[in-house]
Amino acid sequence: MTRRSVRNWFAAATAGLLAAATLTPAPASAADAPYKVLVFSKTAGFRHSSIATGIAAVQSLGTANNFTVTATEDATAFTTANLAQYQTVVFMSTTGDVLNDAQQTAFESYIRGGGGFVGVHAAADTEYGWPFYGTLVGAWFASHPAIQQAVVNVEDRTHPATAHLGATWTRTDEWYNYQTNPRATAHVLASLNESSYSGGSMSGDHPITWCKTIDSGRSFYTGFGHTEESYADANFRNLLLGALRYTAKRVDGDCAAPVAPSGSVYQGEAWSATGGVQVANHATAVGGKTAGYIDNNDWISFTGVNLSTVTGAVARTSSAGAGGTIELRAGSTTGTLLGSVAVSSTGSWDTFRDGFTPLATSTSTTLYLVFKGTGTSLFDLDQLTLTRAATTRQGEAWSSTSGLQVAAHSTATGGQTAGYIDNNDWAAYSGLTLGTAAGVRVKWSSAGAGGTIEFRAGSATGALLGSLAVANTGSWDTFRTASVPLTTNASTTLYLVFRGGSGSLFDVDEFTLYNT
Repeated sequence: MTRRSVRNWFAAATAGLLAAATLTPAPASAADAPYKVLVFSKTAGFRHSSIATGIAAVQSLGTANNFTVTATEDATAFTTANLAQYQTVVFMSTTGDVLNDAQQTAFESYIRGGGGFVGVHAAADTEYGWPFYGTLVGAWFASHPAIQQAVVNVEDRTHPATAHLGATWTRTDEWYNYQTNPRATAHVLASLNESSYSGGSMSGDHPITWCKTIDSGRSFYTGFGHTEESYADANFRNLLLGALRYTAKRVDGDCAAPVAPSGSVYQGEAWSATGGVQVANHATAVGGKTAGYIDNNDWISFTGVNLSTVTGAVARTSSAGAGGTIELRAGSTTGTLLGSVAVSSTGSWDTFRDGFTPLATSTSTTLYLVFKGTGTSLFDLDQLTLTRAATTRQGEAWSSTSGLQVAAHSTATGGQTAGYIDNNDWAAYSGLTLGTAAGVRVKWSSAGAGGTIEFRAGSATGALLGSLAVANTGSWDTFRTASVPLTTNASTTLYLVFRGGSGSLFDVDEFTLYNT
């Protein structure tokens, strides 16, 4: 960022205040119910000379549009009680570490509970050590070239912040490059044409203004606003007004993140946000890295995930530690539990195994993985694969069998099971897709010895895709379920081969095959 002297800053700020006071206000939104806006402009790094001009512009917009503005650089304003009076909070080119732990907690609670956030320009150069803020702002600052003119492509001309703009917008500003591309986790409203200026470093896909939702809260960020002249631009002022009205919930807009594709694979180290987890290098991991150094209650999250059609999840992990559990939750670290994967020691940090769990669906688009266990360095997560297709077969609806009989059970699905199972009996089920198999869940009962179900492809002695130990359930009418991952196979016939001691081992009510 261009450094300026203190004397120049005061001169520019004074000029900016005078200029802002004489600006023609943006069109009034008289229908809006009154609301309050907090503008926060504390800096712990570089200080932009346009801050005072920006504050004055927001105050002018408030006068014309039925909202009142409180401007402060005092971080003690970030308490639960004080924030509750504001419908949205503007970070006006803040820089550096501006909130302490308690203030961060209060602000996160405010956002998740329905508050609004508008980040202007250097708001992306703020709170690098706070993972939630990274999620909130969408992307952190990386670098910028000299101030120059560029062409802005307006990608969404229906959102209240950009509806007044044409398809392109040529303007002069300081154009930030970002550490990551926010497109996967936010709804991009405008982007830069990197061929129209010098110094863009985002490989031709360069979002500059975007919005998103976080639980009940709304977030909006724009990279515009470095120069004092920006705040005299009617188009930019109307963009700010639309951002304020949207985040204050006086008007709606489409800010949904892109839906993740079916059968999504998420690399553990490619989280959207984290609490306590670090990247670990592993030569045997996919891409050579994992989410590592995992302790009890650490977590990672992935945004832009379509949880409304999920059926299951496969977690690829390694552990030379104690192992533990991965809880998959919707929307927050304490959100609805969708499923969980038990992780055991694999004997080495470079030895990976798969674990599978069925998942419940959710309307949330943020998936949290919360890690539980005893001690430190429990396990590493290489990748997570979500399944979105599932096929259920009744145990008694086999295509062919050896040794089985249909057994009647009033508590079974449909009142019947595959029963009278002895050692080496088997049942085959044709017409299944094993080429994308990820896992299987089995419902069984046993008043016998229990045993093992082997899942084999194509024949009773075909390739072993996985196996499940089934225990005594206390009664032939008491059913339990358990799940295991499966490897894929080109066959379309799944054989369940039963192993155990003597006598009737267990009955199989149904199984569900999960596919990516």
